[in-house]
Amino acid sequence: MSQTLYEKNQQLLNTLIKQANIEDLLELSKLSGVSQWQLNRLQHGLIVKMSVENIAALARTLNLSIEQLIDTFISYDGESISAKSSGEEATTIANLKREYASLQEQMQQQREVLKREFQQDSLQAIESWLLQWPTAAAAVRKNSQLPAERLLPLVKPIEQLLDEWGIETIAAVGEKLPYDPQWHQLLKGTANSGQLVEVRYVGYKQGDKLLYKAKVSPIEE
Repeated sequence: MSQTLYEKNQQLLNTLIKQANIEDLLELSKLSGVSQWQLNRLQHGLIVKMSVENIAALARTLNLSIEQLIDTFISYDGESISAKSSGEEATTIANLKREYASLQEQMQQQREVLKREFQQDSLQAIESWLLQWPTAAAAVRKNSQLPAERLLPLVKPIEQLLDEWGIETIAAVGEKLPYDPQWHQLLKGTANSGQLVEVRYVGYKQGDKLLYKAKVSPIEE
């Protein structure tokens, strides 16, 4: 006796579940947020009737692309459903793929927004270290006898994190350079643009965006 469509889809789904190291349909439902009723529809060959959100969630949980998931469950008896079904069903499948592509784009944009918000929150969390540490580290390097020198390697991960985010320092502590009010903040006194100043605390920028100005002092003539 030949397998029914339900039995074939059930086998396919169980294989995908095992490949994704998921225990059973109940765990798949919990991990993906897709109800068991929807999983039952999938096994009955009704993937074209499922929402793109549910299909996307299942594909993500099973480590598949939506195209792979759809292509897996719209074929049977060696033929594609698009060859056997009506033009309306084929159009539905094409629409699902387009909706998913749009959903992916929206999710990517949302991830970028969340990423920027996370970076901003993180910068605020380490603001005091960000502004004070370079000056403290410069003092330690001048006197290698200070026990604090042993602490320098501990901040390497933070420096690497800033580097991954594309955050660069503006000048170095003790550096003498022409005063630029766009990038420098005077700690005391006055200075004209181009006048030589000394950096007391480094500033930071991310690409062309200023995060913190370098704090400088005029050099006494």
